[in-house]
Formats: sequence, structure tokens, C-alpha cells
Amino acid sequence: MFGLLLGSLLAFPVFAQDTLRIATEGAYPPFNFIDASGEVKGFDVDIADALCAEMGADCELVTQSWDGIIPGLIAGRYDAIIASMSITPERQEAVSFSEPYYSNKLQFIAPDESEFMPADAADAVIGAQRATIAAQWLQDNIPEAEIRVYDTQENAYLDLESGRLDAVLADVYVSYEWLDSDEGAAYEFKGDPVYDDDKIAVAVGKGNEALAERFSEAIEAIRADGTYQAINADYFPFDIY
Repeated sequence: MFGLLLGSLLAFPVFAQDTLRIATEGAYPPFNFIDASGEVKGFDVDIADALCAEMGADCELVTQSWDGIIPGLIAGRYDAIIASMSITPERQEAVSFSEPYYSNKLQFIAPDESEFMPADAADAVIGAQRATIAAQWLQDNIPEAEIRVYDTQENAYLDLESGRLDAVLADVYVSYEWLDSDEGAAYEFKGDPVYDDDKIAVAVGKGNEALAERFSEAIEAIRADGTYQAINADYFPFDIY
């Protein structure tokens, strides 16, 4: 009897009354950012709250700079990352992922009056956030361009505003938010997206498939009951799933 009970517990892990520490960046609006009161807000944060509620988990959100966010997970400082992280083969060697919770594209932005176009990018000075698929795409596809990488997306936009960059390559929904701001009013998307198969997911410790599956099931549940769509509508007038 004891053997049967133990076997059932191993097959179906019990997660009651657990606490999960979840990391996000806090510098990637509208997905994660620090508001005027010092609180972490954004689409990623609302999704994290919804997933934790669906899982019945007590979650604690922590902020971590982007460069150190995967090392922090590997070191065990938190249990998961919900920070608009793309699934890539390189990252899959270090962490495990849930199913995607939204889809992304990469697109250039530049000043309205600029004649910059992706086809002419080889002669340009282009910015991107460090350790992102945008930076990797530039290195893989336009190595002859002058590529400058930044610790945060916001700092890349600041250099674009100052005229030190000809263009920025970034996630389309992050740029959408910035272009709609006062700072981004004089800028626009240039050309079509250069990459449109970017899947964003929750990252957990490598091999922790039970937790990854738990997040995947919660994503499916909040999609099914309309919670996801309500969060989406708070940030975008279109579906980003």
C-alpha cells in the first residue's frame, strides 16, 4: 500500500501552498516596467499574476537586470522568468520553457524623415538591446553594420533620439508602445518585420519539466476563460497571442 501511495505522489507532484519566486526585468515597457510609485507593472506582470492565481501559487515578483536574468535562474535565486523571453536554441540549452504566451516580430524604427530602409542597413549605425534576438539577428544578418548594444531597450531609444543611431531593431510591440509616446512621435517603423516567428514563454530551471508544464496548463486555462484576452486588451488593441 505504501509503495502504491508513494508511486502516485511521484507521478502527480503536489504543489499545494507553495511559493514561487518569479523574475522580470522592470525596464521593458509595456511588458514590464517600474511605475512612478516604484511598483513593477506591465503585461508580463499581469500575466504572471494570472498564472499564479490559476495555479493556486503564492508568487513573489523580483526584478533582475536582463544580462543577469538567466544566470540568476540557474543560480536558484528564483524559480521562473516571466520577462518577454524568446525561446531560442541557445537558451534551451540553459533553461526549460513553457508553451508560448505571446508571439513577437522584429522591426526597424527610425526618424520619420529618415531614408533608412532595412535593405540599406549595412551602412547604418543600428542599436538593439544586449542579449536579445534583435541583437543576435543584426550580428547574423548585417555584420557589416555598426551595431551598438545597450543594457536596456530604453537606453537604445535614448541614443536614437540623440541622433547617435540611425535606427533601432526591437520587438514590434515594445516599439509600438514607444512610437505612441511623446518621445517616439517623430519616429516610425521602416520596412516590414525582418523576423516574425518569435515565441515568448516562461523560463524555468533546466529539466524542471513539471513546473514548465504547470505554467503551460495555466496559460491554456487563462486563454480558455478569457482572462488572457482581458489583460491583452489593457495594453494592445489587437491580439498578440
